Amino acid sequence: MERKEHKLGRIRLQLIDGCSSGQLVPFVCCNISQGSVVTTDGWKSYNELGSEGYIHRKNVRSNAPEKESVLSGAHLVISLFKRVMIGTFQGRFEKKYLQRYLDEYVFRFNRRTTASVGKRFFRIVQQAVTTKALPKKQIMLGVPSLGLAN
Repeated sequence: MERKEHKLGRIRLQLIDGCSSGQLVPFVCCNISQGSVVTTDGWKSYNELGSEGYIHRKNVRSNAPEKESVLSGAHLVISLFKRVMIGTFQGRFEKKYLQRYLDEYVFRFNRRTTASVGKRFFRIVQQAVTTKALPKKQIMLGVPSLGLAN
C-alpha cells in the first residue's frame, strides 16, 4: 500500500504460497521502486529488504505508543477486501479464482478517487485490448493472474 501523507494511495495484492522471504521480497522488488521507504511489521522475512536497496522501517506493535495505529492502512484494505468477499460471494469462493478477485479489487480500489466514470471505462477497455486473448477452454480451467491490477 502506498502512503500519500496521511491518505492511502495505490495498492498491490498478490496471492503467495507462504510468508518466507523467498515469497515476500520478490513481490516487494516487483512492485516498489528501490530506494523507497518500506514500512513493515516485525516479521523476520522482511529483514532482507535493506540489502535489496530499500529503506526498511519496522513498525512493531509491542513497541508502538499507539497500538491501533500500527499498519492501519494495510489492515483497512484487508478488512475491506474481506467484506467484499463475504458480501459479494457470501464467503464461498474457490482458491483458484482468488488472484482474479484480488486483481479486480485492486483495480477498483486504485480508481476510487477518479472523478470521471469515462476514465474508468477507458482504462478497462485499454487493458482489455492490450491483454492477450485466451481460449475459452483455458479460461474455464483457470489461469494465473492476468495482470489487471495496475
